[in-house]
Amino acid sequence: MLCQIELTARLDLQKISFAADTPQEFVDKAAVGGMFEVESSKIAQSKATDQRIKDFAQKMIDDHGSANAKLESIAGEQKLRVPTELDTKHKGDLEKLQAAKAPLDDTYVEMQRTAHSDAVKLFESYAKDGDNAALKSFAQNTTPKLKMHKEMIEKIAKDAGASSTSSTTPAVTTTGSSNPAAPVPGANSFTEGQAKSRIQDAGYSDVSELTKDDQGIWRGQATKNGRSTAVALDYQGNVVAENK
Repeated sequence: MLCQIELTARLDLQKISFAADTPQEFVDKAAVGGMFEVESSKIAQSKATDQRIKDFAQKMIDDHGSANAKLESIAGEQKLRVPTELDTKHKGDLEKLQAAKAPLDDTYVEMQRTAHSDAVKLFESYAKDGDNAALKSFAQNTTPKLKMHKEMIEKIAKDAGASSTSSTTPAVTTTGSSNPAAPVPGANSFTEGQAKSRIQDAGYSDVSELTKDDQGIWRGQATKNGRSTAVALDYQGNVVAENK
């Protein structure tokens, strides 16, 4: 009986020790994310057309530039290495922005939504379970600002989608419920970024593989309630889960 109790206690301690990234892992992820925020926002400053997005990009340059400097100072005190270049994924995203023709508003907004969702999770996790006091304090102090950034970019995305729907997308008048005949074929003016935002607003996450078929319907994969499903968005804005 005593052995069983000791074994359970050890397992619980192992769970705690692996609950958060190690200090070096946290520094690696936080530094790369911060660098991407600054560099991608510099590109958006010159290629975006919506003034709200330009203003947001400038705030990212200022806020993340300051946070990056703070992280570098703490990491130096803790004898931890600070990455000097982006990882493969963030390099690819940055190259995509650099190669894109203006305007790149939708692409930048979607990248920022993903980046801030990841950042909030990373910092919240380390703020709660991190085992380095200095980095844990940094994570705790930075998390509220990251959440504010996330709220800002989500509002920009939502407003952009609503504006597109009301001004350029034909839609039927409903009583608050989706068209039962959805997805409805028709000329679809939603961009890929707007389609992804609309699907996410309907409660889905991990939206991927979006393509618009010959009926004007955006189709792709998404997750809802922990389950992956095929999803469709028509020109009216109806979001429908489909069985393949």
